[in-house]
Amino acid sequence: MTAKIAYEDVEVGTELPGRSFPVTRATLVQYAGASGDFNPIHWNEKFAKEVGLPDVIAHGMFTMAEAIRVVTDWAGDPASVVEYGVRFTKPVVVPNDDKGAEIAVTAKVAAKLDDNLVRVDLTATSAGLKVLGMSRAVVRLA
Repeated sequence: MTAKIAYEDVEVGTELPGRSFPVTRATLVQYAGASGDFNPIHWNEKFAKEVGLPDVIAHGMFTMAEAIRVVTDWAGDPASVVEYGVRFTKPVVVPNDDKGAEIAVTAKVAAKLDDNLVRVDLTATSAGLKVLGMSRAVVRLA
């Protein structure tokens, strides 16, 4: 499979469709099972607070994975992402209630590179705070 977006159809500044991703304690337990990361800061409120966190926090890799979905959905093929990196700036705090938390992600094409590659810059926030910094993906388009 290849990207469904053509390189010629994209300009610097092109905005990708943004998305919001809900995160609940159940989501974190499921992710822990899939990833093998059972650190108690991701499921045990008492422990998280004892180590100085405001509450249970989402896994960093989970937050990264949710954010890149904006790019893979836009490109149409997860394999079109050839490079991806972030800095973790703030945790996604997940309260123990029916709503949980939300990760809101926006993205735009920041540069057109050679060989049908584009650099996409992402912004991910939760509770009004930027949770990922320097979030960038390089994507090969059709």
